[in-house]
Amino acid sequence: MGGSSTGRAFMGSFTSAGGLGVTVAEVDRNTGALTVLGSSDAVPDPSFLALGPGGEVLYAVGESAPGSAAAFDVSGDVPALLGPVRPVRADGPTHLALAAGHLVTANYGSGSVTALPVLADGTLGEVSSVVRHEGGGPDSERQEGPHAHQVLPDPSGRWVVSVDLGTDSVRISALDPATGTLEPHGETVLRPGTGPRHLAFHPSGRYAYVLNELVPTLIVCRWDAEAGRIEPLAEVLVLPESDPADDPDGSVRAYPSEVVVARDGRFLWTATRGHDSISVLTLDETGEKAALVATVGCGGRWPRDLTLDPSGQWLYTANEHSGNVSWFAVDAETGVPQHAGSVEVPAVSCVVLG
Repeated sequence: MGGSSTGRAFMGSFTSAGGLGVTVAEVDRNTGALTVLGSSDAVPDPSFLALGPGGEVLYAVGESAPGSAAAFDVSGDVPALLGPVRPVRADGPTHLALAAGHLVTANYGSGSVTALPVLADGTLGEVSSVVRHEGGGPDSERQEGPHAHQVLPDPSGRWVVSVDLGTDSVRISALDPATGTLEPHGETVLRPGTGPRHLAFHPSGRYAYVLNELVPTLIVCRWDAEAGRIEPLAEVLVLPESDPADDPDGSVRAYPSEVVVARDGRFLWTATRGHDSISVLTLDETGEKAALVATVGCGGRWPRDLTLDPSGQWLYTANEHSGNVSWFAVDAETGVPQHAGSVEVPAVSCVVLG
């Protein structure tokens, strides 16, 4: 196989739990299948990855204490460390993204967001800015303080958005491309105790969907790129109403993990650990209304990440506890994914497609 029939996938995993670190795989675009090529454990617990422009440099967080970020050359089959591993001046970075010529990390352990410059050769410079969140929430075990869980640029490229599980809020900052300074702009507090984890934007750029971890719901929000403001509109379930017969002693708790939106804006998918499922929600023509229509098994246990391929045909789950990545064919009419295969990737935590 060659040419456009193949692509690349990059998978992060927890080395502290037996994972291989950063793993490269070939993707068969016709079948969705992954074939593992090589891996690197140069960074401890690279739990989340982000691919740079051109697809030859991959960035990873090291979800440790203290935390780190690193660049890898992934032009070959085995990832090669590119430049020095940089400290992020925080503990437990769980997410990262590229914005305004910088790499930004969400640091769960310290409840902060860090910016590092991306240099001309793709390597990372020293930390240019750290913004520390403040506050907490009603869940004494999970919300004793701030826990930044995700960071990403908004569709306009004007703002950096961070989702904080510990403070039940979404924060907006501006990132100066010249100095790398993060300047806090605003904060929107969501329903207490929901524990927002990840956010995804509608293709129109006018709506955002915040997936909660501490309750199995999705908060539909209006996004105003001019003002840099997010406004919650409605909260919808991402799992069916529980049946006591399915869990008579109430021992199974659901922890939603990831949300992705179809490129045409018709569907939205979420992954939920514990329930070990993928949920399918339909979106109306505007993107303002979401409705749960189906749930299917995730192809393993503890789906920590969910990724849609560029064509929209294939959906991938990173199933941490079963140590595998599964792929699903997406029905173009209903949005319902059908399991098509899986590959072993121990302690896997995320999948990024090139």
